[in-house]
Parts: sequence; C-alpha cells; structure tokens
Amino acid sequence: MTIEEIGKNLPALLCSLFVSILFLQSSLDKIFDWKGNLGWLTGHFKETFLAPMVPLMLAKITVLELLTGLLSGIAIFYFLFTGSTVLIFYAALLGAGAITALFFGQRIAKDYPGAAVLVPYFILLLIQMLLTNPFAR
Repeated sequence: MTIEEIGKNLPALLCSLFVSILFLQSSLDKIFDWKGNLGWLTGHFKETFLAPMVPLMLAKITVLELLTGLLSGIAIFYFLFTGSTVLIFYAALLGAGAITALFFGQRIAKDYPGAAVLVPYFILLLIQMLLTNPFAR
C-alpha cells in the first residue's frame, strides 16, 4: 500500500471511518439502553400501523446498524491490506438500507424534522458508494 493509493482513496476512507463511528454508537446505544429506546419508540409509533411491530423493528435496525458499523471499520483495514474499496462500498450500501428504513419509520410516524435529519447521512452514504463503486470501474 502506497501513500498515493491511500491519498487517492482518502475521501472514501474518511467516509468509512465516519460511518463506522455513527452506526456503532447508534447500535450500541440501542443495545445498552434497550428499554429506554423501546419505550420511546413505542410512544413514537403508537398512532401508526407499525405500533405492534416496534420490538421487532428495533431489533432489526439495531442489527443492521451494528453490522454497518462493524463492516465500515473492517473495510478500512481491508483496504489497507488489499488496496480494494469493495467492502467500503458494501458497508455504505448496508448503511443506506438502514437509513432508508429509519427514514420510512420517521415519515410514517409523521416526524418530518426527524426524517429530515437523516437526509445528510443518506447523501454521505451515496457519495461513499459513488467513490467506491466496483461496478463503475
């Protein structure tokens, strides 16, 4: 691995580091404060058709966020050892799926400000995918 290769891929590497921190913190918060998150989300969705599914949705989004955070971190090391950004791409794809699921829930709950907060993260993930897309090379 050369400094030039790292430099060429520095935006993707920094995106991956940011995404790793973002999703690991979010998933670990859900794991360590499961009861608090479940209580808040139960209230958040109580007037929607999603109300009975809150525990399952929380479990799924927690797993998705944890996998995204772990894969994003692993992808940095994978790049440093192999020079390939393919795992960064797939971590971003996984993260975009997580953000889309969160966005869907916020819109259903009519929490439009909460949904709007997710847009910059989604844009970051799209940029990360564009920088590392193995199908565009």
